[in-house]
Amino acid sequence: MRAGLLNRKIHYWLSVWLALPMALIAVTGLLLQFKKSLPWVQPPEQKRELALPIADWTVLLAAAQEHPDLAVDEWRDVERVELRPSKGLIKLIAKSGFEAQFDAHTGELLQVLPRRSDTIEALHDGSWFGGTVKFGWFATSAIGLLLATLSGIWLFVEPYIAKARRRRRLAQH
Repeated sequence: MRAGLLNRKIHYWLSVWLALPMALIAVTGLLLQFKKSLPWVQPPEQKRELALPIADWTVLLAAAQEHPDLAVDEWRDVERVELRPSKGLIKLIAKSGFEAQFDAHTGELLQVLPRRSDTIEALHDGSWFGGTVKFGWFATSAIGLLLATLSGIWLFVEPYIAKARRRRRLAQH
């Protein structure tokens, strides 16, 4: 097989291999870029009065336990709790993929909605698939994309450099 044909075949199959993670990264990147504007991705933050956060943690856990979507029986079922003092909010993100928002002052449960942004972020960086895929496929795809970008820049700039060299040569004669 000739070298040129082999090079084209390798390039062809390598592009298919790189296209899948690049498409996933592009789509999830767009979703993450607009996550504050898309309630489907991340629930909108409720507007509350700015108040000193005094809500009792046991009240938050009890309210979370009562809501079936959260699937919280104990603190082990909670992935994290975020305090937003400037917005008067406490967010409880459950391992079930749902987010509960509480009034930071009273502990009142304001809303419970699915939070997809964490899953989208895990898809975006490849961690959803595990370490082998994250570093084996996504990292190599990123390197491939960087190389394709650099070679694309060179393909764009090189004709201008060649034209300038020709002009200089003609000007010297």
